[in-house]
Amino acid sequence: MNPRAMAPSALLLVAGVLTACANPAGSTPAGALARIGQSQVLTLGYREDSRPFSYKDSDGAPAGYSVELCKRVAASLQSQLKLAKLDVKWMPVTVASRMQAVGEGRIDLECGSTSRTLGREQQVDFSNTIWVEGSSFVSPASAPLRRVNDLQGKRVGVIAGTTTEAALKALSARGVVPVFVPVLTHTDGVAAVRDGRAEAYATDRLILVGEVFGAPAGPPLVLSDDYLSVETYSLMMRRDADLRLAVNRALAGIYRSGDIAAVFRQAFGPGFLPSSVLETAYLLNALPD
Repeated sequence: MNPRAMAPSALLLVAGVLTACANPAGSTPAGALARIGQSQVLTLGYREDSRPFSYKDSDGAPAGYSVELCKRVAASLQSQLKLAKLDVKWMPVTVASRMQAVGEGRIDLECGSTSRTLGREQQVDFSNTIWVEGSSFVSPASAPLRRVNDLQGKRVGVIAGTTTEAALKALSARGVVPVFVPVLTHTDGVAAVRDGRAEAYATDRLILVGEVFGAPAGPPLVLSDDYLSVETYSLMMRRDADLRLAVNRALAGIYRSGDIAAVFRQAFGPGFLPSSVLETAYLLNALPD
């Protein structure tokens, strides 16, 4: 039959059938936020080795700055969705698996130490800024490497696919070409320096502080004087405008109320204060409703 000869009522019937096929009755809504509201389950990804942001504590439970922040985001989402309950499930992810876990919908939100970049935004979405950090490196106190130029020709441990790896590769423009030693985790990277597999390990500076000073006793390490890069951390999620807005509304409320100070103290202790740059980030992202 010629489609042009079909009656308007027949066209409406065909359109209705196609719509019903695309959205079967009783199916889960496509939007992540709607799905969370329907299932009353929020799945959060966390890192087991990214102290002090996201790690597994001595009891085997998720802990850290990003984890505590996500717990408050979860409470806000429950309130925004007007749910009597919201079950929070935690799923461990790694540097290698985190973006795939988000993209495939196995986790709704990643609570780790992920830097927001334009390249990554081609695949996933990000919340507003939760941290401002820079990458650096540690080396043995017996053979310290304190400046970026000291890395020339040195064996440097780094996790593949990270922004720190990209920053190290960019040093070639300055005539500094390290020898890359691939490692899988931050703990392995620090261990590589201590056991001689690498002469330095590079990653985000505060993670190095946590690994070096919070780890069991071993050969002493020193933190470099230089930064390799300055980056911002965000909570990573699937591309979903409604979910992003809800998460950012939660973060803005935490920043406006001053509750971020409690999150900070719980993660870092009373003797550690946010930098002026980080305080500015909190202020800029304390958006009004």
